[in-house]
Amino acid sequence: MESGVEMQVEQIFLALPREEREAIISQGAVLRLSDLRKRFFLAQSKVRFFEEQYGTHLTQLDAAGLPDDAGYEMHEDYIMWHHWAEVVEKLKADIVSLEKIAQQGLYLGELSYAGY
Repeated sequence: MESGVEMQVEQIFLALPREEREAIISQGAVLRLSDLRKRFFLAQSKVRFFEEQYGTHLTQLDAAGLPDDAGYEMHEDYIMWHHWAEVVEKLKADIVSLEKIAQQGLYLGELSYAGY
């Protein structure tokens, strides 16, 4: 549920001319894409690090399970590996969504708002 402040901000935004709203959203999408791509690169590099360190992919390790002689460090790495793999997938989806806005622009009808 929206607070009174959020509703006021939304009303101020919607009071702007359509072209201005489109420019704000499109330019914001471009800036956000830059940030997401940096985070995506970091997450991918973390996943690659674990793949190189253990000589396997996470899906293969998940299927085979951790070796019986896996130590504490491998268990910790396994948890972090999963975390970074999830981050990669989430960022990939976020990037695809925002790329559509950044490349094609965004039309906002009189009663619609980009977040809805």
